[in-house]
Formats: sequence, structure tokens, C-alpha cells
Amino acid sequence: MQVLVTGGTGFVGRALIEILKQQHEVIVLTRDLLHAQRLFTDEIKCVSDYRKLDASQINAVINLAGAPIADKRWSAKRVEELRGSRIQLTRELANWLKFNKAELEVFLSASAVGFYGRQGHRFVDEQTTPVDEFTHQLCNDWEKEALLTEAFCRRVCCMRFGLVVGADGGFLQKMLLPFKLGLGGRLGNGEQYMSWVHLSDVVKTMIFLLEHPTCQGVFNVTAPHPVTNTEFTQTLAKVLNRPAFCHVPAFVLQTALGEMSDLLLTGQRVIPERLKQAGFEFEYEDLEKALREVI
Repeated sequence: MQVLVTGGTGFVGRALIEILKQQHEVIVLTRDLLHAQRLFTDEIKCVSDYRKLDASQINAVINLAGAPIADKRWSAKRVEELRGSRIQLTRELANWLKFNKAELEVFLSASAVGFYGRQGHRFVDEQTTPVDEFTHQLCNDWEKEALLTEAFCRRVCCMRFGLVVGADGGFLQKMLLPFKLGLGGRLGNGEQYMSWVHLSDVVKTMIFLLEHPTCQGVFNVTAPHPVTNTEFTQTLAKVLNRPAFCHVPAFVLQTALGEMSDLLLTGQRVIPERLKQAGFEFEYEDLEKALREVI
């Protein structure tokens, strides 16, 4: 298939393209054309304007674009950037494909487990009623734009990603230095759940959804065994052979990060129910095994 990928230069996108290019023709849509061309050399076609493409030749879209949600405080300007880089781009791309009478096999679009809002200790599957807060509103509006492609696409899959564990990127990269220095530890009371997933399983999931014609709708992309923040930090410290005695109180994070501290202090105990029903098999179900592979 000819597959158009947005967000291809990101942490997840780079790993996906490395595997995807072995079976399919890949086109990367990017805002930074020079960076993408340096990254992928001549192996991958890179474009900065989708309107220069022939929509009739595109068989599938994997939509991963979006500004990092945890890089900066959620000021009014940042919220606008978070929404625009996800919702606006998805809307524009969908409208262009529709206008040019594209006949896609599948449209895969990223979302996040933040869709569910804070859920406490209850198990969360794709049918769980969300809590209406900022992350839910962001993901919900994002998914709505993706679902508009159902008008001209045989299948649409919205992928609600958990915290992606991988080398050279993602949230784990920011945690490693303090933990290596023996300054790691739980955040707040440590009871909030972290729904993690190994990068390798994220890529395998996208290939699985791309190539399985019966898969459509919403899928949680998380490992089957979410852990609390305390469990995560203790496991990371064990893998690094370092202590994890430090503790960052909730009020410190709230003061430093404002509303964005909710990402660290609340969570969801998400399980990938629909992926399991579809027959997907995870390579990394155990957190310690996943962290050891990465580190």
C-alpha cells in the first residue's frame, strides 16, 4: 500500500516508519521538510504540503501529528497549539482527502488514554464513560475529526495510546537522569495508575490495525498490566540499581506546572480489551522486562 504518515519524525513515528517501509511505500507529511529529509535520506518521500500529492494513489493514512502535551505549561497559547496541531490538521487532511475523492482502505489516527480523564483505581476499557476535563475534550475533538473520514474510508481506527516506553524519546527519557543520580521517587501519593506500553508493541499494533481488515473503531494501545506510579518508580529504580527514596509532593507539582500537573498526579488503569479480542499478542506485558530492554 501507499501509506501517508503524519508525525513521522516524532518518537513513535520514526520507529513505525523503520518497520513500515519494509512492506509498504511510505510518504511522510511534515512541517520541517529539511529535517525529515536528513532523517530519512532518500528512502522515504517527504512532503510539507499534502495538496501536492495525488490523493487517489493513497491507500492508507496513519495520523500521528501533535505537539507534545507535557513539554510546557498549559497556557492559553499552548492549549491553542495542542488543539491546532491535532484537531485542525486532522480536519484539514480529512477535508482534502474527501474533496479529492480519495478511497482509503484505512485511516489510523492517534489519540490518548487521556480521553478517559481521571479514573481512579477502576479498570478502564473502551466502553468506560470518560470524565469531562481538558484531556478528554482534546482527545474527543481529535477523534471526532478522524471519524469524519468514515464517509470515504472503509475503516477508521482511533488509537488511544498510553505512556510509551522506549529508548531515545518519550516520557522515560526525562525520568532517567534523576533516577540514575538516585534522586527518583514517587509523585504525589504514588497511587495514580500509569498505563504504559512498550514502543515495539505500539508499532506492532499499528501494523496489525493497518493490515487486519476486520479492525475498526476505538482501541486502547496499552500493555495489559498497568501499574501505579509507586510501582513504576520502584521498578525503574530496580532496573537501574539505584535507590528511589525521593518524593515530590503534589503541591510542588501543582505550583510548578499548574493544570498540567494533572497528567502526573491523576491517571487511568487502562486495559487493551479490544486488541485482545482481535487476537493481538503483546511482546512486553511485564514492566520490568520492558524497562530492561529499553535501558
